Amino acid sequence: MPVEPSERLRSPQPKPRLRPERRRPGDVVAAAVLALVLIGGGIAVWRTSPVAGTTDDPAAAPIVPPPPAGGVPTAFSEAWRAPSGATDHPVVAGPAVVTADGSRVVGRTAATGAESWSYTRDRSLCTVDFAFPDGGPGRLLALFAGTTGYCSELTALRPDTGTRLTASNPDVRPGTRLLADNTYVLATGADYLEVWRSDLVRTAEYGDVTTPVQTGRQPRPDCTYGPAAVGAGRIGVIERCPGEQTDRLTVLAADGEDGADAPDVQFSVPLPAAGATLVALTADRVAVALQNPPRLQVLDATGQQIGLVSLDVPDADLAADSTAPAATTGPTLGSTDGSGDRDDRVYWWTGSRTIALDGTDLTPLWTADGTLGPAQPYGGGLLVPVPAGLQVLDPARGTALRTLPVARADPDAPVRLAAAGNMLLEQRGTEVVALRPGG
Repeated sequence: MPVEPSERLRSPQPKPRLRPERRRPGDVVAAAVLALVLIGGGIAVWRTSPVAGTTDDPAAAPIVPPPPAGGVPTAFSEAWRAPSGATDHPVVAGPAVVTADGSRVVGRTAATGAESWSYTRDRSLCTVDFAFPDGGPGRLLALFAGTTGYCSELTALRPDTGTRLTASNPDVRPGTRLLADNTYVLATGADYLEVWRSDLVRTAEYGDVTTPVQTGRQPRPDCTYGPAAVGAGRIGVIERCPGEQTDRLTVLAADGEDGADAPDVQFSVPLPAAGATLVALTADRVAVALQNPPRLQVLDATGQQIGLVSLDVPDADLAADSTAPAATTGPTLGSTDGSGDRDDRVYWWTGSRTIALDGTDLTPLWTADGTLGPAQPYGGGLLVPVPAGLQVLDPARGTALRTLPVARADPDAPVRLAAAGNMLLEQRGTEVVALRPGG
């Protein structure tokens, strides 16, 4: 049947096809450039991520913790030793003893030193430490140098297996050390402090912020910092500021209400002298050592002095230009002694003497002379390193009971102690040495 002209008009017509020659040359070039940018960006992100340049060798099974210490033995003997230049104290992380040297972090079985897991990057280590032990295995924090020279590559590992958990990019300077309580970690520095919570989110920064979100939020960015501490959700730091003749003590919240770059300062007070040392920090007390003459100042939660006690310490220990190693606190509050018991004292090493402070009011309890480091609770007793080995002290009075011989290459060099079950660890310079009970 013939089709009428009107019906031909109503019939569907095929759609015209876009001919390739209608694409403009500029469109093709733009698409190619965009593809190259996306590929290049992806490669850059991958190269700067913790996965790139990483050799990750987790444990096949979790590390078995060592048996608890059954008491102070009559002798110790060396079990193993390993290099650990990125630590200044033995790192006991849950059931593992962790050593860190060069670019490699190793989780070891405490009794034998056998490598259970390792984590290696193509960057140098800044430091490592253990944090957040409550409610789980905790986190082993490994801080590596970034491409800018700052310590900006942070990875959290599960300490019993070495499994990678999470990562972040802090902004801390070389030479930093990590100080941890149960909730926060403080990265120290000469002009900048940074605080993280357990998911590695930055909760506070203080000092010379490299790229501030807003200017004018830091109260004293031109100051330099001495000793710092973290405890009970607070950060304490000794500041040395231009135009001030004495040091300043500043305490701030570890997690501010107005963002990480806006410090929540609880108080900041001038101290009676320069060259001060921050000894200990609790929820409602701060202890600061002052020189000329040596004395311990105790302040309350508002920065008011509530105690001033003379110290039986040589002036040289507290001198700002002293060549003795920096004074440092010993085990953190609530540390264990290898048997599971807790010790709430603070053990402070001045450079030549160990002083025990009450864990509640931070007043001195006793002083042990001629020591090489802080005291370490062990098996219900108390050990302190001395040139002849390990001195056993009466925890209540600090009197020497006996000395257990331990041979060291340099008998007068500083020693930091830690306990992992019945194993005793010594940090000697850039090496960790494990001692087992028995001859």
